[in-house]
Amino acid sequence: MKSIITSIVAIVVAALVLLGSGMGLSKVAAVNGEKELNEMLATVLPGNTSFEWEEYEGEDDAIRAVYKGETGFVIQTVAYGYAGDITLLVGVSNDGTVTGLVVRDLSETYGLGANALTDTAFLEQFLGTAGDAEIGNNVDALTGATVSSTAVTNAVNAAINFFAANVQ
Repeated sequence: MKSIITSIVAIVVAALVLLGSGMGLSKVAAVNGEKELNEMLATVLPGNTSFEWEEYEGEDDAIRAVYKGETGFVIQTVAYGYAGDITLLVGVSNDGTVTGLVVRDLSETYGLGANALTDTAFLEQFLGTAGDAEIGNNVDALTGATVSSTAVTNAVNAAINFFAANVQ
């Protein structure tokens, strides 16, 4: 009987230690996540040191979040690709052009659409565009990944269209 009670006490103590550790680590994870987001925002909209989240109440389902900086906005957009949602942060300067973009999340096919995450030549095509990006016109699709490429293009254009409709 004594060994059963000792075992139960050990399990309860271990559970409490794990619960306390998890709570402490979740705060650290939240701080690190916010720091990472701010670094990404500053990367896609260079020259800004702080960003203010602005509530978006528009009708465009592609717009998920808006962050105002000193020289423009960063708009978080989501478009459906070949295998799932593609989430981007798109920097738009006060003159209405794309200053940078980063793919935050995607679940596209490895070696094809997943290249949108790391193919800098593909992503650089959007720099300086002003809502006129179009596959086959001024944007070359990723090889074998036209659907994913079109999704990224639509997400970038949605960010520019938001800016044009709400800021200019």
